[in-house]
Amino acid sequence: MAKNTDKNSYTIIFAVIMVIVVGSLLAGVAQGLKSKITLNERFEKMQNILYAMGINDNDGDGDVAFIATDKVEAAFDTNITKQLVIQGDKVTEDPEAYLIDIKKEAEKAKDPNYQRRLPLFVGDKDGETLYVIPMRGKGLWDAIWGFVAIDKSFVVHGVFFDHAGETPGLGAEIKQRYFMDDFAGEEVMNGDVFKGITVAKGNNDPINENKTDNKVDAIAGATITGDGVTAMIKKDVRMYIPYLESLNK
Repeated sequence: MAKNTDKNSYTIIFAVIMVIVVGSLLAGVAQGLKSKITLNERFEKMQNILYAMGINDNDGDGDVAFIATDKVEAAFDTNITKQLVIQGDKVTEDPEAYLIDIKKEAEKAKDPNYQRRLPLFVGDKDGETLYVIPMRGKGLWDAIWGFVAIDKSFVVHGVFFDHAGETPGLGAEIKQRYFMDDFAGEEVMNGDVFKGITVAKGNNDPINENKTDNKVDAIAGATITGDGVTAMIKKDVRMYIPYLESLNK
């Protein structure tokens, strides 16, 4: 006797079975790829840190080019001499400080009884010691983040920025060479006072010759994202200033 496949119950049962089968297959694939995804995320963070230090495969004034994934681990081990964790007055070394989730740390720090862990990467480039600071903030639509590499004199040697969902051609330009390159040579201090770096409209310094004004030119049409970058730098870099000042005493 043939089954009546026109009944609603048959359709519902078939749909439920398909959902279970497809869901199980996707879960299996996700589990199988989890280790590879985690490894790629680690490589990406290494690439970003090194990029801020100026260690990359950039050629001329072209696109952003990271150290290749098959070389980045070796480059990271060579150029990052220490990974530190600052927690209040306590500073310790941690070879996996780069895995600290600064978003989660910021959430935990809302509890006044929790002392936030601040990862700091000490690197060497061409014989000069650089300090790479991770940052996270808010753009127009979603999260923005990055790294800034500075020396003991508080001069910026490079940055890297990225975003989750800024507008293409506008706020998304924060990850382009022409914007990031402007930060090199800027200072985050003005004398003994921390100023950060302001992404400024009407800065009247299109080729960024003035490196002592704590400003870079804004991206046209991306005011809110630029303000987010400004706030991110001031908020996160400020937390590292006491430790960096202690290095000069």
